[in-house]
Amino acid sequence: MSEARMQETPQYAPGTFCWVELGTSNGNAGKKFYSELFSWDTEDYPTGPNMVYTMLRLDGKDVGGLYQLTDEMTSQGVPPHWLSYVSANNADETAAKVKEQGGALIKEPFDVMDIGRMAVVQDPTGAVFAIWQPLKHQGAGIVNVPNSFCWNELATKDTKRAGEFYSNLFGWGKKVQQMGPMTYTSFMNGERPAGGMYEPPPEMGNVPPHWLVYFAVDDCDAKAAKASKLGGKTLTPPMDIPGTGRFAVIQDPQGAAFGIIKLDQIT
Repeated sequence: MSEARMQETPQYAPGTFCWVELGTSNGNAGKKFYSELFSWDTEDYPTGPNMVYTMLRLDGKDVGGLYQLTDEMTSQGVPPHWLSYVSANNADETAAKVKEQGGALIKEPFDVMDIGRMAVVQDPTGAVFAIWQPLKHQGAGIVNVPNSFCWNELATKDTKRAGEFYSNLFGWGKKVQQMGPMTYTSFMNGERPAGGMYEPPPEMGNVPPHWLVYFAVDDCDAKAAKASKLGGKTLTPPMDIPGTGRFAVIQDPQGAAFGIIKLDQIT
């Protein structure tokens, strides 16, 4: 995370996280919470009967998306969640590889109008993410600056199986470090960090495998306090990661979890 850099016009090499999207039980409440928390502007786009996709923007640039979960998704037990997207040259080829490597497709590849082609994937340990083949839309227009996403992190009890899956799927290398009692893996997309992975410790309870998105902030403690004031819940109180920054994990009022981090200054 400490190596994250500002990109005015991000170019997402295949295997790079490029987009984040909130599926929520209450679209209007979600827009209000995040707009107040991160100073995001919103613009709604009708996508079908009674369906709207909201673009979330920071300084006029797309920072992520938001939509209200359909009745069908809710009835299937899909909870409010942030979904992280990985860029791919070819969604169909990557989706076929997912199956070869023991993953599953929650949604087979499909076109999103003329802006891209995507699929929703579940890795062999149960964590869900999406793949994105860009056409007109590359992904977020701003990353790695306060109030935009800067990191994506996998929590799974089978880091060995997950590590093999992502390395085979995206060609990610693995840089393993000890952070105190925790073993932390940084996935490397070439020379650039792609994301992180760790095994949740017992004190976290029975945490299902998941990818967590982190948003950069100027002040972790102040932002966590603001989230609580807006109706959110602090799941992990602000704490330091030596050499990286200060982070917290927040749950929004509808139940979706995300991280915030004040990154150390880059020297």
